[in-house]
Amino acid sequence: MARLIEELKKLPGVGTKSAQRFAFHILRGSDADAKALAEAVEALKNSLRLCSICNNVTDVDPCVYCASPARNQRLVCVVEEPTSIAAIERTRGYMGVYHVLHGTLSPLHGVGPDQLRAAGLVKRVEAGEIDEVILATSPTLEGEATATWLASALKITPVRITRIATGVPAGSDIEYADEVTMARAMEGRREL
Repeated sequence: MARLIEELKKLPGVGTKSAQRFAFHILRGSDADAKALAEAVEALKNSLRLCSICNNVTDVDPCVYCASPARNQRLVCVVEEPTSIAAIERTRGYMGVYHVLHGTLSPLHGVGPDQLRAAGLVKRVEAGEIDEVILATSPTLEGEATATWLASALKITPVRITRIATGVPAGSDIEYADEVTMARAMEGRREL
């Protein structure tokens, strides 16, 4: 039981109490349920891998985005995690490809540039395969630091580097926006 709890605690957002609840739930469940869970985890690890071009999680290599002739292969959107791709795809407005870093710079957690999966992006840019890199990291301290670091690493190349806009979310009231959000909204304004 202690070993299972320790393994469950490694999952993001799972603390000791949640891990204990999960472990006891598995213990109380049927043998078939426990076996199905173990098989699902094993199948996931056996069938999914990272795309050799963009680092997205995929069951085919290259992934469906990198292999698609309908997508602009010279336009690359850099995201922190594979889950960010779904949010961008829901807009139905982006037809480029992606590059997944699998994290952000975080010196407090021991994550430096070498721990990010940025080397492939830099090689593609240096090879002249990319016209524009869109930095779509989160507007957090770590996301901003990562975007700044990537921009400076790519500045030596002729590639166009852009950053996603940030500001007041649609459907919200500006009186509730904090000063940083409001300042960015004002800086990112566009002509109508």
